[in-house]
Amino acid sequence: MKLLIVESPAKSKTISKYLEGEYKVTSSVGHIRDIPKSSKGAIDIEAGFVPNYQIVPGKEKVANELLRLSKEADEVVLATDPDREGEAIAWHIKELCHLKNPKRVVYHEITKTAILEALKHPRAIDDNLRKAQEARRVLDRLFGYDLSALIWKKVRYGLSAGRVQSPALRILMERERTIRAFRPKDYWVITAATETGEKKPLALTCAEEPEKEADAARIVAEGEKGSWRVKGVEETAVKRAAPAPYTTSTLQQAASNRLGMAPARTMRVAQSLYEAGHITYMRTDSTTLSETARQEIAALVVKEYGKEYSSPRIHKTKSKSAQEAHEAIRPTHIAKQSAGGTPEQKRLYALIWRRAASSQMSDAKIARTKVIAGTEAGNIPDFLAHGTRTEFPGWLKADPEARGEDVELPKVAVGDALTLLDIASEKKQTEPPNRYTEAGLIKELEKRGIGRPSTYASIMKTLVDREYVNRVDRTLHPTELGDVVDSFLEDNFADYISDSFTSEMEDDLDQIAEGKKEYTTILKAFYGPFSKYVKEKTKTIGKLTNLGKAPAAMRCPKCGSGMVIKLSRSGKFLSCERFPECDGARTMEGAVSESRHELKETGELCPECKTGKLVEREGKFGKFIGCSTYPKCKYIKKGEESEEAKRAADTGVKCPECKNGTLVERKGRFGAFYSCSEYPKCKFAINAKPTGRICPDCGSLMMEGTKTIPERCSNKECPRHNPHKLKQPE
Repeated sequence: MKLLIVESPAKSKTISKYLEGEYKVTSSVGHIRDIPKSSKGAIDIEAGFVPNYQIVPGKEKVANELLRLSKEADEVVLATDPDREGEAIAWHIKELCHLKNPKRVVYHEITKTAILEALKHPRAIDDNLRKAQEARRVLDRLFGYDLSALIWKKVRYGLSAGRVQSPALRILMERERTIRAFRPKDYWVITAATETGEKKPLALTCAEEPEKEADAARIVAEGEKGSWRVKGVEETAVKRAAPAPYTTSTLQQAASNRLGMAPARTMRVAQSLYEAGHITYMRTDSTTLSETARQEIAALVVKEYGKEYSSPRIHKTKSKSAQEAHEAIRPTHIAKQSAGGTPEQKRLYALIWRRAASSQMSDAKIARTKVIAGTEAGNIPDFLAHGTRTEFPGWLKADPEARGEDVELPKVAVGDALTLLDIASEKKQTEPPNRYTEAGLIKELEKRGIGRPSTYASIMKTLVDREYVNRVDRTLHPTELGDVVDSFLEDNFADYISDSFTSEMEDDLDQIAEGKKEYTTILKAFYGPFSKYVKEKTKTIGKLTNLGKAPAAMRCPKCGSGMVIKLSRSGKFLSCERFPECDGARTMEGAVSESRHELKETGELCPECKTGKLVEREGKFGKFIGCSTYPKCKYIKKGEESEEAKRAADTGVKCPECKNGTLVERKGRFGAFYSCSEYPKCKFAINAKPTGRICPDCGSLMMEGTKTIPERCSNKECPRHNPHKLKQPE
């Protein structure tokens, strides 16, 4: 028997069809071994940073099956993904199954031709690529073990810091502090609605924006009295070159901006398209296409749009850190303009197809026009109108959505009279810079050399999961918790979360992959100074007991003393400065909070730790009963409401996450919400009543909406979560 091992069950099914029984195809279902999350015995530093790999919890059955099949096989072929992660998985399978000389094959698309060709050219496992991935994993673990432990001691239990997530959080907080420090200024925007001699509308805007209302009023008054004419017309011919095919980061950015898909979801959908054989490998820095792909696209462009639209070209990768000999992301069969599957898969495939096709097309020829107008007397500033005219669409023919919001201006000449229909001023205020969207942060991380394509989605997910950031309509808002953690790191570990340190570390990892630097050399150079510095800081940094004084108007509700700002698991709160002598507390808004010494005991012993007592607490989802020794014991008792109340609150809708419980109505600090009856084992929750129906776009649960939109998707990343923004299907 010949055995071929990949990492995805979906991929194994696709490849198995191509090989027609010649190979037994199975999968490792992702990583089969990993470094333990606990630091105890995880890495043998003295032996040269040797990781103590363990079977990933829950993968024991998969591991045993791989071991059994490999023993029965006459030949084992490792066909995992063509990157560092894939190389590492192949090596772990080799080690797990005690394989001496397994064949390693790589391919960048899952088509019959590519798979059969790959099998003709097996090679050994690339140890440099494997070591580069191992070095990244060990670095991240060492960084997290030491720094997270320090934050637990000095800030609050349960917090964490990461080698790449911390610089990303710093970037978000840099922007947030700029927004907080911003002081708006008033200004007036003056617009004039005019009409040409041919009765065609021409909207104009004043070139100046007065800071005083009197100046704006003068311009409006003079404009109403004067005769208007065209004072100048400037037209510039420009070419818009076709953009390169998608890389991982540009695909994530485009999917976020144009489809409203979060990076993590984009990668999941792209993975499914890859495994089904629709697109090439989706983790890549490269913008190049194979010669065969360029020829196929050129032929399609001529057939679909005409010879004048074809302009084959090679897009060179700009990133100096681009890794591996990958292609850009493209359809495996360019003639196939649409793909089956879920609505999300169809939309993402269409986006990839348009970008790949347009990358080999002619430049778009655009005429940019500026019309300058004003009164004949010349006693007011010039008014301007900007627009464009497409003279030849070029690549925009294949990707019209990339055109943007072009404004077509009427044809006018210098001296033409204009009829003023209306002129008005509007008071506005200068605005701070926008917060980062996920797409914007990915672009910034790539620009600064922080992280790599395979890490961007996980960075976003980690920041949200750690509650350092909230997603609000795709915009990333740092939380109070994120602010505190970032401030602590910037005050004490600025060098280790700087752009230069993080970027240089990525370069070092790249050089390990290229065989130019040694694994242990890089790790020693990092960990020696880092561990020493953490130990010094452990001794010198005091425990962060408070975050500063509260406003003088906020007094302790118990003794009238001043208050200080402190951090709890649910965010900031105000505590009496005399604590622990006085345990008075308020919320940041000033409402009186429950005192920790006034927790009402139920008289029951905690059934989990057997030492603490069960007490009533107030959490972010309302009151609950938990162990008095929290956080050492995290036992939470399920509600003891009456059977009648339980029936009334139960919606009868099956929990989509654990499949065991049902969604029940609960009361929280922000009103009613619906969560799994199996809480705390399952923490699935939505903020509106579930309808029981499934979203046709993403497969998530639908919930009640408003009068105008009676039903919407519970998945915030799905367009149907905000149906008024939903685009029409392509």
